[in-house]
Amino acid sequence: MHSESARQWVHIGSGLFALLLRVLVWWQAAALAAFALVFNAVALPRIGGRRLYRPVDEARGFPLGILLYPLSVLLLILIFPSRLDIVAAAWAILALGDGTATLAGHAKAARLGTNAQTAKLAKTGALPWNADKTIAGTAAFIVCGGLGGVALAWWVRPSIAPLPAMTFTIVAPIAAAIAAGFVESIPIRLDDNVSVPATAAAVLWLASLMDTAAWHAARGVVVATVPFALGVNAVAAWLGYRAGTVSRSGTVGGFFIGMLIYLGAGGGAWLLLFTTFLTASIASRLGLRRKMVLGIAEERGGRRGAGNAIANCGVAATAAIAAVTTPHARAALLALAAALAAGGSDTVASEIGKAWGRSTFLVTSLGRVTPGTPGAMSLEGTAAGLTAAFGLAAVGVAAGLIPASAIVAIVVAATAGALVESALAATLEGPGILNNDMLNFINTAVAAGVALWIG
Repeated sequence: MHSESARQWVHIGSGLFALLLRVLVWWQAAALAAFALVFNAVALPRIGGRRLYRPVDEARGFPLGILLYPLSVLLLILIFPSRLDIVAAAWAILALGDGTATLAGHAKAARLGTNAQTAKLAKTGALPWNADKTIAGTAAFIVCGGLGGVALAWWVRPSIAPLPAMTFTIVAPIAAAIAAGFVESIPIRLDDNVSVPATAAAVLWLASLMDTAAWHAARGVVVATVPFALGVNAVAAWLGYRAGTVSRSGTVGGFFIGMLIYLGAGGGAWLLLFTTFLTASIASRLGLRRKMVLGIAEERGGRRGAGNAIANCGVAATAAIAAVTTPHARAALLALAAALAAGGSDTVASEIGKAWGRSTFLVTSLGRVTPGTPGAMSLEGTAAGLTAAFGLAAVGVAAGLIPASAIVAIVVAATAGALVESALAATLEGPGILNNDMLNFINTAVAAGVALWIG
């Protein structure tokens, strides 16, 4: 019979293999991870490992999470062959953070029992945005994942050349655990063995690029900009709420994202952010009557919440932070412009397609579907999205963020992000593996990556 506790203890214990990263070169570590993947697929079921299978694994015929665990470790090693300390920290967050979060959640459920009264008590300890996740579990994830990440990053640190700064070894894994803990709590069915290490590794990678000299050079300008950033974003957030374009959480989330972008990338970047938001808000209201009749209008009357703000502008805010904390300011501004253009153009394409699209199809099959179907595209919406991407890229040029020669790269990047999002939405949104906010985040991240690759 399946034992979830046994599964999680094995999940945690497997993290001890990360200790070997101190004495192995990258190809040896990759070979062992590949061996673990084959072992879990072939040998584990034959030596009693089926006790670790969840009922859904039995129904599927194979244990998806048990296979994704070593696969994620293998990919981390291949992506960061010269920074096995990053691999070790992300692995620790996956093993200790994710494992202890599940154990803590199950322990609390066992203490409370299953009757109606205790079920009501259990809900009081649930996260506001996900009733299936507990505050205790998320706290356990961050604390244990962060401490484990620091410990393993410190353990592997002597084998890395040049030697990473001790500040990175201590602070970066904790920040990565916080970010991964938030992603793990999002109500989607994307396997934690993918989302957790990917998030942790992304934060650790960004932290590895940060440079003290770059921050000291930019610190004076950032500090001087604080009063302007506070005033502009406070007024914009208040006006957005009064105009009915954002909810209360969206007001707060938008304020902080606006602050990060203004302080990190300047007034020109904030102007692009504002233009993107204004363009998306106007597009949401075009053809509203038809959208309401079809039942495909934006929720909450078009008011965007904090989740929308993070999904569409989180990559841009991260790029703004990189612009003042790393030696790669020009690349960071290119990524910021691409992410904002992708988010804005995608919203325009979607809203125009729902309002006036005559022939809506799926990019995965080219088959016709009704407007509003996840992943659906239309010629009218695509044309509007391309126009919006070009216009937003031009605003980026006028604001001094990017050179005029980068406009084509921005448009291509935004198109690539939209295609990836449509393909994922058509296949993964329906089953609940990804939601709209995650898809929007992936769209902007892909666009930023493609723009940097072209650049």
